[in-house]
Amino acid sequence: MTGVPSRQWLLVLLLVAPALTTTASSSAESSQALFEQLLKESGLRFEPPPDFTDIEPAANPVLHYERALKHVSGELEIRFVIRPLARISIDYNDPHNAAPEPNHLFPLLFESLTAQMSNGGNTPNTEYQQSQARELFNANWAAAAVFDVDPQFSASYSQALLIGIHKNEQADAYSVFLFNEYARAKDIIQGALSTLSFAP
Repeated sequence: MTGVPSRQWLLVLLLVAPALTTTASSSAESSQALFEQLLKESGLRFEPPPDFTDIEPAANPVLHYERALKHVSGELEIRFVIRPLARISIDYNDPHNAAPEPNHLFPLLFESLTAQMSNGGNTPNTEYQQSQARELFNANWAAAAVFDVDPQFSASYSQALLIGIHKNEQADAYSVFLFNEYARAKDIIQGALSTLSFAP
């Protein structure tokens, strides 16, 4: 990423974002088939934690997601976003710099999604150590951010924890944990943190 101005990179992210959107299906069966296909393309595994049930992904003006789970207590909802690198199309016009590679975009895509879903204010994020990223998600890179949620993304929950994971040559994937009170959702989140991870 050396030599590319950050503002130019942000322009690239805006151009990349529409190419990542997948058409939402009206049926649960086709939504499931799409999710399974994205898992396969991305080399990901999905292990639903206990006490969660599937809920149908709804069309969302902020961010399209491919699958969602809700805890039986109602304290937590998780939305999953999968972006295989092979599906990323980069429209980049700069005669002075080469087009960025999808493997180099993940930190800025993570920041972009955080800003997209948040309701303004501070959105601190923390990168996992490489050893933690491998242990928890079998990933080359992982990060977490906590923020107030844009009501257009979720009308039922006010807070979010975003976990982003990346594996070179494979995919970027995101788990969005939605809740109202962290103290009540903390233990449930810990048990579901690695629901989405890269296969060994």
